[in-house]
Amino acid sequence: MEGPPPDAAGDSSGEGFDSGPPPILPEPPKGSIAWVMKGMLRTIRPHQWVKNLFVLAPLVFAKHLTHESVLISAVGGFAVFCVLAGAVYTLNDLVDVEADRVHPVKRKRPIASGQVPIPLAKGMVVGLLAIAMIGASLGPPLFAGAAALYFALNLAYSFKLKKIAYLDVGLISFFFVLRVLAGGFAIRTPVSWYMVACTALLALFLGFGKRRHELAGANAAKQRAALESYSPRVLTVALSVTGLASVGTYLAYTLDPATRAFFGSEWLWLTTIHPVFGVVRFLQLVRGRPKSESPTQEMLRDVPFVMNVSLWVVEIIAIVYRLRPS
Repeated sequence: MEGPPPDAAGDSSGEGFDSGPPPILPEPPKGSIAWVMKGMLRTIRPHQWVKNLFVLAPLVFAKHLTHESVLISAVGGFAVFCVLAGAVYTLNDLVDVEADRVHPVKRKRPIASGQVPIPLAKGMVVGLLAIAMIGASLGPPLFAGAAALYFALNLAYSFKLKKIAYLDVGLISFFFVLRVLAGGFAIRTPVSWYMVACTALLALFLGFGKRRHELAGANAAKQRAALESYSPRVLTVALSVTGLASVGTYLAYTLDPATRAFFGSEWLWLTTIHPVFGVVRFLQLVRGRPKSESPTQEMLRDVPFVMNVSLWVVEIIAIVYRLRPS
């Protein structure tokens, strides 16, 4: 589930959740209110909300980034999915609390370690879900429906569907697609099939990479039931196919005559170098950092990967909005 990812960053949802970033401030006294509140913050994983930027993708590619009213609607949609993500992460940790306690890293998560009591965590899920759905109801009905479907599927994933190999990764991919569709619904803008296809393939690629990484760990089946049905060879093939398909679909999008006419540019295809680098770098993280909790979490900490994504975003905005040096 969450996502997802984000999912995220392994986690019970498959979207790359982790036990939280290293502490920046001194640890509050154990048992204090500040200590519990810090655990609550770690549980909702705000550092993982970056995956909800997919909600903003339709805004950028529809050339509405400079339209204030549309921008406000898109940011509101992003905020709703961030609150939803907090509810989903908390729910995941509640469902997986016993499995997390036997994991060398996940046992340090706030709920598994006892930093956040289980009754409080249950209250967090209810409260965050209520806030998110109230916020979603302020937008178009289709957006509210997408947000409700996102949580409902995550609920089913958390309790049952995550135990079914390949279906689990397929649902993670659909969670990312739902983010994109919800972003389109929030600003009342159609989402192209290219964007849906690229999002689905990329999410599948990341999901298969995460499963491949988890399969190499110790006590893999005890940490995630679905891993018993995964094969390293099949996952390697799936990674190759989805990685190539992701890059190929993006390149086809940039070369499509309708795309070139809409953006008034012949140069969007040059940005394909960034998806290529991202795919290669992610594969290096999957294979080269076996002791990390999750490759999807590692990529958010990896300087070359983050710089590559940042450059890609800058180039896309410059080309789409035809920005020129003054």
